[in-house]
Amino acid sequence: MLAVMSEKTIALVTGANKGIGYEIAAALGALGWSVGVGARDERRRLDAVAKLRAAGADAFGVPLDVTDDASVTAAARLIEERAGGLDVLVNNAGVAGGRPEEPTALGPETVRRLVETNVIGVIRVTNAMLPLLRHSAHPRIVNQSSHVGSLALQTTPGVDLGGISGAYAPTKTFLNAVTIQYAKELSGTRILINNACPGYVATDLNGFSGTQTPEQGAAIAVRLATLPDDGPTGQMFDDNGVVPW
Repeated sequence: MLAVMSEKTIALVTGANKGIGYEIAAALGALGWSVGVGARDERRRLDAVAKLRAAGADAFGVPLDVTDDASVTAAARLIEERAGGLDVLVNNAGVAGGRPEEPTALGPETVRRLVETNVIGVIRVTNAMLPLLRHSAHPRIVNQSSHVGSLALQTTPGVDLGGISGAYAPTKTFLNAVTIQYAKELSGTRILINNACPGYVATDLNGFSGTQTPEQGAAIAVRLATLPDDGPTGQMFDDNGVVPW
């Protein structure tokens, strides 16, 4: 982890009003960072900020719908005006496809909805925040991916990734591919961008069927958000290390 951050480190976590996103915000806040709680639901956003502040974190709310251009633009403007800049972006917001997810049973509208949030939303937010990140001394981008997005794991005999996922898993594969291209473009800059695999975490995304807590799931994103300047970029990690694409 970074031993010393330049003045106060500013982070934005999308989808931070609950689950893993909230725990990422809590962990970064506990480091003394100023954390923007990105969320589209006003009541949940306000409640999350209040809870974080009660725990001693310097948290502030950021109205943010990652599927809406105007909302994302306004969020970038708010962060610049309120915090003066941005050091770390955690693209955590995501949606699941529900059941069934067999490709033959999927409607195109389901796939479009997931891609809009899980992939295009990440691109939209990242591009809006990059002008702020470029001014940071230690800029980091963490994208919330998943083991189910790994083509290597999906095609390894004996690896159990929870059955067929014709929409959600491919959006994470798409996100992985996008992250690689960002890493190529940003090579030679100070910006490190990596994907995190939180594991099978009990959240409303999976009907709370996961075996890990949101706090446990947040750990790898926090680790990637606090990488030293010579840390890796353009890779995917879980708690055990590198995850194959």
